[in-house]
Amino acid sequence: MITPELLAQVRRLTIRSRRAVEEVFSGAYRSAFRGQGLEFAEVREYVPGDDIRAIDWNVTARAGHPFIKRFDEERELTVIVALDLSGSLSFGSRGRSKRETAAEAGALVALAAARNRDRVGLLLFTDQIELYLPPSKSRARALRLVRDMVALEPEGTGTDLGQALAFLGRVLRRRAIVFLISDWLTDEFERPLAHLARRHELVVLEVSDPFEASVPPTGLVLTQDLETGHTSWVNLAARRPRAEWRALQSRRSRRLSEVFVRGRAGRIALSTDAPVASALIRHFEARARRR
Repeated sequence: MITPELLAQVRRLTIRSRRAVEEVFSGAYRSAFRGQGLEFAEVREYVPGDDIRAIDWNVTARAGHPFIKRFDEERELTVIVALDLSGSLSFGSRGRSKRETAAEAGALVALAAARNRDRVGLLLFTDQIELYLPPSKSRARALRLVRDMVALEPEGTGTDLGQALAFLGRVLRRRAIVFLISDWLTDEFERPLAHLARRHELVVLEVSDPFEASVPPTGLVLTQDLETGHTSWVNLAARRPRAEWRALQSRRSRRLSEVFVRGRAGRIALSTDAPVASALIRHFEARARRR
């Protein structure tokens, strides 16, 4: 059920994201993601400085002086925002949850794609497919994407990234840029990710909270798994549990890096205590420089 509070949150996010897109984000997005080819635009007279390789010799022969072919970039792209809504995304220790951070990233991408007249679609998933909206160029569709990323109440609480990736592999008929937004606290997704990467371009957004990287020594704490509901007592004042947690996080980070490198996926780190737009812009600008 969409409450007035949720609607207000959607409006705030839409206004904030639109402003960022209009001011700086859209240009960085456009520079980073170009079309897949060229399409013929026109034939015009040659002027000094033009590339002689573009001369149209047939028209030149008929006219008696040189003409060149001009091509424009095929701009239209297909963009998919795939957003994890599992229980672990509801965690946040700094006033903003991981889901709110993820939704802001998804909103920025969707609105930038719509502004650049790209086709944009949405996949929301947990341990099941919660919602799929096929790619569309409609501005109204982009606004609906933002609303659903914020307001949709998922039926599932767990995470099945493998199922979500396999689903995209089945439904996407043309090459797409897929933005995968999750905290990646799951297993069993390497094979479907590699399969999806063969046909599509992947950009991975990894959402985290500072508490996860540095657990404070707060003493005995009742913890709950937000996906299974399981509770347990943990003594965070003891060195061993904190050391084990740090080692687990380090192993997980190394494993993810290896998987993403094999999938040739761009990787963007997002934190609940840091601006989202600036993290995406840095990645897009770096990508544009590499191109």
